[in-house]
Amino acid sequence: MDTLAQLKAGQLAGITRLDLSCGLTEFPREIFELADSLEILNLSGNALSKLPDDLHRLPHLRVLFCSDNRFTELPASLGQCAKLSMVGFKANQINHVPAAALPPLLRWLILTDNQISELPDALGERPLLQKLMLAGNQLAHLPESLANCHNLELLRIASNRLTQLPEWLLALPSLTWLAYAGNPVEMAMEVAGDDATPNIPWSELELAEVLGEGASGVIRKALWKPSGKPVAVKLYKGTITSDGSPLHEMQACIAAGLHPNLIKVQGRVFGHPDNQAALVMDLIDPSYRNLAALPSLASCTRDIYEPGVRFSVEVALRMARGIASVGAHLHRHGITHGDLYGHNILWNEAGDCLLGDFGAASFHTTADSVETRALQRIEVRAFGVLLGELLERVESGVNAQWRELQRNCCQPEVMARPGFEEIEALLNQG
Repeated sequence: MDTLAQLKAGQLAGITRLDLSCGLTEFPREIFELADSLEILNLSGNALSKLPDDLHRLPHLRVLFCSDNRFTELPASLGQCAKLSMVGFKANQINHVPAAALPPLLRWLILTDNQISELPDALGERPLLQKLMLAGNQLAHLPESLANCHNLELLRIASNRLTQLPEWLLALPSLTWLAYAGNPVEMAMEVAGDDATPNIPWSELELAEVLGEGASGVIRKALWKPSGKPVAVKLYKGTITSDGSPLHEMQACIAAGLHPNLIKVQGRVFGHPDNQAALVMDLIDPSYRNLAALPSLASCTRDIYEPGVRFSVEVALRMARGIASVGAHLHRHGITHGDLYGHNILWNEAGDCLLGDFGAASFHTTADSVETRALQRIEVRAFGVLLGELLERVESGVNAQWRELQRNCCQPEVMARPGFEEIEALLNQG
């Protein structure tokens, strides 16, 4: 983290990224001295409530983060920044988004956890918009102009006040990762098997090291004392994430049930001293690792794979079959995963794989309808992206049928895409 003292002393000349989190209440004018080079500006975690009207004096600015501040309005000066494409104002108190605040090259907009009840029609006039994060607001509807956003791939609208998913939304040609849980529209099915999920007393668990931490919670290794069995315990946080509610994630994990390509839930924890929600899950064998890393600022909606990673055709096909199978399983249970990505898949060298992270999961009715078929085929596009990433990294032996399947999964006509059961059948012919 760069320091304000360094900035004021002129010691940061030529930098392309500036991070300042030091209780700022005003925008430091010295930032303009970096105008010739500054591309990424992170002012998150301060006490700012406005930005200067002449922000456009930073002509190379591409990325601006102002999360965890005190803004009540998205600053109009953003709209004058010619190269600005990524804007992040999570966890402020924003209740007004003026059309003038939307930069012309807007690609990625984060307005999670604010107080927004209305969005301007101008949002649909940003043709490059690819990623839109709106969870945890007060939206009762979305602007119909978003139907023009043919590049929009990732949409987070969980924990709002939406009473329906518009037809135009479900027909967006590039929509791939959709999270809408915690809205009145969500068909909160009665969670199958919920009552059968064992309750595990907190006192029976002996916690060990932290295995991982994400926006929704912390995963720790633990000993389940009555069985003598090592397990994983996920302790859920209570705050809204970019995907939605962590407690909804826990419910989705339980509702997903048993499948060879899901991490088994052993039980729900009760009696935590701070009443923290938690699940006990199978401990994953250390031979498993993440298939990919999270998207970068540049890749936006595409995962990052290790350079040079390659798969045999057998391993790639085994993983594709496993994920298609679990996709079909989830939709039969009335669940859209919402975040079907390589970075949420654990795999081993044999091609065994496990789909995790239900933070963006949403419930829908299990009855067949145009809406449920569309929701499944939006997720099928995510599978198509994943299949393409796998096939790109196969050493040799990819047949034309798999490439055709990948293209069909990603075609712009949503309802013309195959369903997961059809995908399973096609892959099992290979």
